[in-house]
Amino acid sequence: MSEHPFRDLPMPPHLQQGDYLRKSAAYECVGVTMRDDQRTYRLKVLQGKLEAAWVHHFVKPQLESLGHHSMIMKPWNLKLHGRGIALGTSVHVITAADRTVRLTTWAMNDHQGHIDIADAVLICPGVRIDSACRVSIGESTMLAAGAYITDADWHDVYDRTQPIGQTAPVVLERNVWIGDGAIVCKGVRIGENSVIGAGSVVTKDIPANVIAAGNPAKPIKPLDPNLPLTTRQDMLGDGIAVAKQMDALERWLRQDNTWWRWFRSKIAPRRED
Repeated sequence: MSEHPFRDLPMPPHLQQGDYLRKSAAYECVGVTMRDDQRTYRLKVLQGKLEAAWVHHFVKPQLESLGHHSMIMKPWNLKLHGRGIALGTSVHVITAADRTVRLTTWAMNDHQGHIDIADAVLICPGVRIDSACRVSIGESTMLAAGAYITDADWHDVYDRTQPIGQTAPVVLERNVWIGDGAIVCKGVRIGENSVIGAGSVVTKDIPANVIAAGNPAKPIKPLDPNLPLTTRQDMLGDGIAVAKQMDALERWLRQDNTWWRWFRSKIAPRRED
């Protein structure tokens, strides 16, 4: 028996052969996030419907657009302020009570912020985006936990009573990866596929297909052009097929879970839980 018991169970053939849920990725998901999850399939579906209802009633009205198949986990921890915020299709936002996700636009004097988030973008807990001009997040981009993106200084350098200050648009092109706790400053363009290291401060443009890090961030090395790149859009492009496969995966993972075991794990947890 392996360290993660679910890995020893046979995976259904249609999941093994799926274009979107590769066997190795699914097994890693089991080992990392499902090991102690005692929820039954019906409870998981019920919680999903609650989150979807919250998004429909409280989140969607605050957005200019929200594409199909987007998922916001614990949407009550997504804080939206201002107009001009748009999310594409299959956008995934992960929040936590102690690491809310905040998307904020400002409208003051001649300034009006815009946040445009394209398809298949991943936003992790603690991400903040502030805009008084325009922030554009390209398709399949990933924003790791605690990343911060801003298109303004927020105060004039010499007149500290003057709000907003200098502004310049920020563009993250397709399939960019912003590392944990990195900061992207005003006027920056990051080329497609590039990776920004954790804790970096990006003050100038970064070309496409490189790994960059530091304060200020600079290219360290290029990506290997001989290796294929797989993007989130490649995996999530067919939203209906992905939803069906995820539902089948959830049923398989939770087939032995019971209401009593879930309830008991909440009031009298055991080490094996």
